[in-house]
Amino acid sequence: MLGRRGLSRTTQQVSIAKEVAVANETVEVLVIGAGQAGIAMSEHLGKQGIDHLVVERDRVAERWRSWRWDSLVANGPAWHDRFPGSEFTCDPDAFAGKEEVADYLLAHAEKVGAPIRTGVEVTKVRKNEGSPGFHVETSDGTIDARFIVSATGAFQKPIIPPLVPESAPITQIHSSDYHNPQELPDGAVMVIGAGSSGVQIADELQRAGKQVYLAVGPHDRPPRSYRGRDFCWWLGVLGLWDAATPPVGAEHVTIAVSGAHGGTTVDFRELAAEGVILVGRANECDAGIMRFGTDLKANVDAGDANYLGMLDAADAYIERNGLDLPLEPAAREIGPDPECMTNPILELDLVAAGVTTIIWAVGFGNDYDWLQVDAFDDDGQPSHQRGVSSEPGVYFLGLPWLSRRGSSFIWGVWHDAKYLADQIAIQRSYAAYQAPAAD
Repeated sequence: MLGRRGLSRTTQQVSIAKEVAVANETVEVLVIGAGQAGIAMSEHLGKQGIDHLVVERDRVAERWRSWRWDSLVANGPAWHDRFPGSEFTCDPDAFAGKEEVADYLLAHAEKVGAPIRTGVEVTKVRKNEGSPGFHVETSDGTIDARFIVSATGAFQKPIIPPLVPESAPITQIHSSDYHNPQELPDGAVMVIGAGSSGVQIADELQRAGKQVYLAVGPHDRPPRSYRGRDFCWWLGVLGLWDAATPPVGAEHVTIAVSGAHGGTTVDFRELAAEGVILVGRANECDAGIMRFGTDLKANVDAGDANYLGMLDAADAYIERNGLDLPLEPAAREIGPDPECMTNPILELDLVAAGVTTIIWAVGFGNDYDWLQVDAFDDDGQPSHQRGVSSEPGVYFLGLPWLSRRGSSFIWGVWHDAKYLADQIAIQRSYAAYQAPAAD
């Protein structure tokens, strides 16, 4: 498998705060991670005058730079996917490229004076015995902190299921290691996963002349825009960004939405018409034969139902509020089922089909080995309420559905960070309380 194309931690460092680490230092709040979550947390701690330090093992917003493919753009328009009070330099209705997003986050960190120290990896956090706070071991010395904020986000450990043996004559990479079609070997490509990453990568590879197989699992397929308003606007006015939990049964359903090509609605039938071969969920691989589920049509039909349901909700909102927005009857036209849906492939000999690369776009897992505190449930997932963990003094930020649907987005994490900064301020006030002297 191809490895992470990351940057050297010793040679690729950007320092915002010109601080020099000491062998052992003390800080009130230690924020771990300098992506959008860590920067938002620093802004709100700074506004409250709370002493803190942000440490980052790579560069600021590193994952936007090296964990994304070259042509990636944000899935939301620039007017929406931003911190309140900070604008992108591009057209507000445009979809910012990955380097623009990284530059934007760096500029915002500088604007708010975030005390960020780069090139520092946290290796262990443990609770102090007999006293409040935590002892932190890093690649650059030790730190004692009263509060810990894990702002490492949800994209920590790329998942590549052990479906295809590593010994198979096929290059296997995670979507976070894909950069452009030119880097791949000659031959066909199988993309497994039909969320935002999978469909955009499959579309790009097909446009580059690759034969692409796309394994499609359960998904939501919202309209990119409808009746002159972007999908993000509709989620806002319909109150869906503030949903506290995902619908029952949809906890792990991916969202097929894209800002590519100026923003277009993802349409699996259209992808098939352009040459992408759709298959069902990849279930197993034996002796080079990949077997797929019989769920392809059901998954695409369910995505269509989700799409039409959003149009219905938008139409009802327009009528209820008397808005003058243009009708868009063509948006309800669903194309015919392609051959790959009516006569689906259930088995594929990968070598005979010329598949030389598999790109896994199936998401990420958590990596909290360094956080050795009582803040996790029996499944190893963070145990928290709105980011306040079950371990007093430890907070999580940047996770999907931390407090609402929008929590993992730039604007959503900003609001979650404000809440956590308030919670830390409350705990500080309790710790500072002095009982009146006895008479």
